[in-house]
Amino acid sequence: MDCLFLAANWLTQEHRLFWFDWSYLKILGFLGQGVFGMRFLVQWLASERAGRSVLPTSFWYWSIAGSIMMSVYWVLEREPVGILANLPNALIYCRNLQLLRRNEAPVTAIVGDTKGP
Repeated sequence: MDCLFLAANWLTQEHRLFWFDWSYLKILGFLGQGVFGMRFLVQWLASERAGRSVLPTSFWYWSIAGSIMMSVYWVLEREPVGILANLPNALIYCRNLQLLRRNEAPVTAIVGDTKGP
């Protein structure tokens, strides 16, 4: 139990850098937000390539990772509003991946000539 307290204290201990108070927990929050924001960049680039609006599968993986990171941040901050705003989303993103896999047709590829020499 003491180790958990020490870890929580270390995560939230603030340091001064560039006129701002920073902690490792805040850095985790910024990273989580950055990962979550990457999903929009991925979606935008995929849509530009396709010439139409698309949602690539990686969109959902970025969403899950960012949502989980943000949920961990909010749990460590002990902030119920943030937890409830992020945690259920990860479950929805996982469900979307499950639906995508279920609806994908099996891919078969023919490589080269199947006849012998």
